[in-house]
Parts: sequence; structure tokens; C-alpha cells
Amino acid sequence: MKAGVRLWTLPALAIAALTLAPLAVVAASFLTPSGEWGHLSRYVLPEVTANTVWLVVVVGLATLVLGAVAGWLTAVCDYPGRRFFSWALLLPLAMPGYVIAFALSGFFAYGAPLPSVMRDIGLPLPDPSAGLAAACCLSLTLYPYVYLLARQAFRTQGIASLEVAQSLGLSRARGFRRVALPLARPWLAAGVALVCMDTMADFGTVKVFNFDTYTTAIYGAWFELFSLSAALQMSVLLMLLVVVALSLERWARGGARYATTGRTQGSNRIVLRGWHGIAATAFCVALFTFAFALPAGQLIVWGVSSLDGEFSARYLEYFRASLVLASLAAGIVTVLGLLLGYSERRAPGRVTAASARIATLGYALPGTVLAVAFFVVVAGLGHALTGVARWFSPGVTITLTGTLAVMLFAYAARFMAVAYGPLGSAFERITPRIDDAARGLGATGVRLLTRVHVPILRGGIATAALLVFVDVMKELPITLITRPFNWDTLSVRVFNMTVEGEWERAAIPAIAIVCAGLVPVLWLHRRTGDDAGGG
Repeated sequence: MKAGVRLWTLPALAIAALTLAPLAVVAASFLTPSGEWGHLSRYVLPEVTANTVWLVVVVGLATLVLGAVAGWLTAVCDYPGRRFFSWALLLPLAMPGYVIAFALSGFFAYGAPLPSVMRDIGLPLPDPSAGLAAACCLSLTLYPYVYLLARQAFRTQGIASLEVAQSLGLSRARGFRRVALPLARPWLAAGVALVCMDTMADFGTVKVFNFDTYTTAIYGAWFELFSLSAALQMSVLLMLLVVVALSLERWARGGARYATTGRTQGSNRIVLRGWHGIAATAFCVALFTFAFALPAGQLIVWGVSSLDGEFSARYLEYFRASLVLASLAAGIVTVLGLLLGYSERRAPGRVTAASARIATLGYALPGTVLAVAFFVVVAGLGHALTGVARWFSPGVTITLTGTLAVMLFAYAARFMAVAYGPLGSAFERITPRIDDAARGLGATGVRLLTRVHVPILRGGIATAALLVFVDVMKELPITLITRPFNWDTLSVRVFNMTVEGEWERAAIPAIAIVCAGLVPVLWLHRRTGDDAGGG
């Protein structure tokens, strides 16, 4: 391998270090137990472990059922409203769990119109426990992960596999259970794995309902017990749960390979008539109503009623802080993703391939874990730089904690996979002949990247930047834990108002976050929807 090519392994290693550094800090923390560990292991860990596992299991099962049924209905069947629901059922992706949580809580609050009407006519009011309420809200906001993958699986295999099952004498119902559903297992397992990791990483939703999980316990250990070491040590246990979830997902796939049988065409759809069509429409209406329409409607009502008294110049600061932070993170993460993809292309091999896998692991790590770990990493880096600076100027102190550096480092590790996905796919479309022709014209190294690849990759770059931008706008735990003093964003504003019970005052920033999230959801529908390729 040429020296110039070997040099391109260095950017890949440096980017992988963004994820390795916090992992090493978290792992090392377990070697020195904190003074609070005895109290935590006796009074806190049993409860938060049971709560976290229970929440993951319930949300995983609920999203599996909701996503698989919705995916089958929109991909294979035809019934009144199917075209609308095929994209409308994706809209909850734009609404963070903590927004759905406080919006639905307000809608079903004791003094709200619907509960008042239910009391007047003698209907029982729902009174779920905190855990069940959190599970319901997380299921409503996360089922689109399973729905999206299930729809793709059923579109490519559903109707054909069902026809084969019917030719063997099975009814449609038995064919779905015994043939179509098992064939979709890899897609369903991947979707449920994403749901489980997001459930373990959730902070805002469980905080709204005061349901203690590992994320709230880590936050409490740092900001209530003022014990950074205890927060790090609980992060180890949460990371172990993430590893277990990933291992179960691989086991669920079973290593099997599934070939596609072609796309489902509209003329081949199963037409649901009579009560079957009514039931399908009713299911989709109920799911869309509770997952998006009711929360969005409640936010709009609150936003209109509080607009005059709540909206002021300070909201421009929240918008500015959110836009600056999301833009910086989108630019940095996209550039790093571009370098990672180019390094893997220029220096293919085990080192760069392993670096790419490690660099994209951060998306599986909860934001609270990354926030706590990067605080330690950046604090150590500031201490080291201070030691070097004092060789030249005694008395100099370099402080990196409490700055945007911690946030941006954590965002880069958390969302590298989000940027690398579309960029990696875009790189695969650039054939080696294009590189050979560019080198023949004298474009090598960085010039090859900037003069040839970047213009070709414009679509992938824009997609990566947009997805990272929106994810940072919605991100709560990293922003809440690592933000500089007096640096409040829209998500932090929503959190502060909901913790204080000021739901109406949280509506305006929540609406802004949802509107930002709608952009990639609608783009995603254009890329994956029924009508993108017929049917």
C-alpha cells in the first residue's frame, strides 16, 4: 500500500476515536467504585433496572404489533384511506416522545374538555400508571421505525409469498402468520432493535411522567448527588443493556438470508370490503389520531392561546441557539462523515472498515451516557492543554467544559451514523472509472475529493446535513446536560416548562421542533412511499 493511501487511514482512526474515548472513560470508571455506589446498588439500581427492562419489553412488543399491522395494511391491502395513511402514519417520527407525552397528558388532564364530557356521560376516565403512560407515548412515537421496515418487507415479498401460501391450501390469515410474517422477520427485528435502543436512550418522556429509568438515574446522580463517578458507573450498566439488545437483534435475524420476489403492484392488492375494510380504516384512523393528530391539535390550541403572553424576544434567542447549534453540528458531522467515507474508499482494508464500524456505534449509545463521558474527556483535555500552556505562560488556565466543545463532540459521536449512512450509499455510486479518469487529469488526494467527489455527492451531503440538523434540534439529554450556562434551546425550553407543569408555555417551542422534524419525514416518504415506484 502506498504511503499516500496509508495516510487516509488516519482520518478514519481519528473519527473512530470520538466514539472510543467515551467508551473507554465509561469502562474505566467501573474500576474505582464511588462512595455512593452502595446506596445506589441497594435503593436505586433494582428499581431502575426493572423499570428499564419492563419499558423496553412493553414498547418493543407494542411497536412490533402496531408497525407490522400498519405495514401489512398499507403495503399489501387496499381499503378506504390507504393512500393517505401510507404517508400519514410516518408523521409521528417528527414528534419527539417528550412532546407527545406532555401533549397527550394535557389532552386527557382532569379539566380538559374530553374528560369533562366523559364524566358527564358516566364513562370511566383512563388513569394509567406512570410506566404505562410512558410506554404508550413511546410506542406511539417509535412504531414508525417498525412500520417503515415492515412496509418495505411486505412490499417486496408480501403478496407473492401469500399467493404461494394460498396455492398450498392455506387461508390468507394462516398464510400471513406462517409465511409472510416469518419472511419479514429480519426487517421486523431491525425495526424493533432501533425501538429498543431509543427506548433505553429516552430521557424526556420518562421524565415527564416521573418514571425512573437508567437515563433519569444517571442525570440524578450527576445533578442531584453531584457524583460524576456514580453517573459514569450507571452508564456502564446501561451500555450493557444496549449490547444485550443488539445481540438479541442479531439472534432474531438468525443469520438467514431472504431474497426479494419483486415489488407489490397496486393491481395485485388485496381489496378489503365490508367490515374488513372498515376495521382496517378504523385501525389506521385510531393510530394516526393518537400518535399525531391529537398531540398536534393540542399543541396548536395551546400555542394560539399562549402566543400573546408567551412569545417574546427571548424566543428569538431560543430559536437562534437551536439554529446555531444544529447548523454547527450538521456541518461538522457531515464533514467528518465525508472524510470517513472517503478514507474507506481511498484506503480499503480492515483498519478503515473497523474504524467506520466503531465510529457509527455512537447512535446505539444513549445521549446521557455520551454527555457524561464527554464531559470527563473534555475536562481531561482541558487539563492537559493547561499543563502545556503553563510551560510558556504560568498561570494560564484552559477550560473547555461548559463550552460548545463538549456538545459538539458528543453530537459528532451520537449522530455519525446518521450522516455516514446516506454518504456511504452515495459513495458506492461513484464508479472506480470516474476516479481513474480524474487521476489521469491530475486530480488526486484532497483535490479528488473536493473537485470530483463532492459535486457528485451533493445529494448525499444535503441529506446527511438535513438529518443531523433535525436530530440535533430534537436531542434533549446531550443538550440539557452539556450546554453552556444560559444557553437554552427549544428542546431545553420544552423540558423546563414541562417539568414545571407549564404545558401551555411549552407549546410554541414544541411546534417549532415538530415543524423542523416534518421536513425529513416528508422527504423520506418521497423516497420510500408507495407511489415512488408504483402501486
